Amino acid sequence: MLLRQGSRVAVVSPASAAKAELVESGVERLRGFGYEPVVMPHALARGPLYYAGTAEQRVADLHAAFADASIEGVLCTRGGWGSAELLPLLDRELICANPKVFVGYSDHTSLHTWFWNECGMRTFYAPMVAADWSKDDGVDERTWRAAIEGHGAWNVGAEDGLRVLRNGSAEGRLLGGCLAILEAGLGTPWSLKLEEPTVLFVEDIGTKPYQWDRMLQHLKFAGMMKNVRGVVLGDMSANVQPNEMELLEAACVHALRDFEGPITIGLQSGHVSTRNRSVPLGAWVAMKEAEMKEVAG
Repeated sequence: MLLRQGSRVAVVSPASAAKAELVESGVERLRGFGYEPVVMPHALARGPLYYAGTAEQRVADLHAAFADASIEGVLCTRGGWGSAELLPLLDRELICANPKVFVGYSDHTSLHTWFWNECGMRTFYAPMVAADWSKDDGVDERTWRAAIEGHGAWNVGAEDGLRVLRNGSAEGRLLGGCLAILEAGLGTPWSLKLEEPTVLFVEDIGTKPYQWDRMLQHLKFAGMMKNVRGVVLGDMSANVQPNEMELLEAACVHALRDFEGPITIGLQSGHVSTRNRSVPLGAWVAMKEAEMKEVAG
């Protein structure tokens, strides 16, 4: 389940409304990258409120994309808020019978979680159409080609921002996403299920040190860390100013003080300003020192 040159990809907005000019720019860049984008009927909708159409319209676009055998990938325009509204409306039988490449991050963590819980479907925490593809330097081509097209082995390391907070090695299923969305799912039927050895990747935006501390501890108290073997924290530049970085790192280490596995920080995926790295959620990975790579598993 990968993309290739010439793949038709559906452009959808499952959450907040996207700016039409940014979607257009991203679509043009995707064409230049070798894909055939198909902008779904409500992808450019605006309203009600801040949404890209009603929940029913947004889920209709998703269902249509998954039902269309000619479409190989589903790419979100932007995040914001709204994907969680779709979870009770999703057609499990339709989606599980028609797995496709699904790309998005931030608010779409709820969709990644649903696809994994319900279908065991591998998805991609990776650049979005309006948020990243619209920029000249928004997409890291190496990790996109490796993760989403299967060209070369997928791996990330120091050149992708990773630094060691606690040394060690671990293997497991790479799962996670936006920390705030994962935490919000706790106690609902759509909480992320970590039922096998896991490498947990979490990142966020606008989140203060004490909030990272609180949310990571909430995951622990809720039992989500039971099968986690390694933790990969994202790039923190969208959360705090440089002079607060030491405090944020210390807060994360404090929250994870009872966790015995390796911890790295700084992976430039998700809420980053440039060269957004693509992360294959559901892949089996190995982490050692400041490196993580996909391995057979």
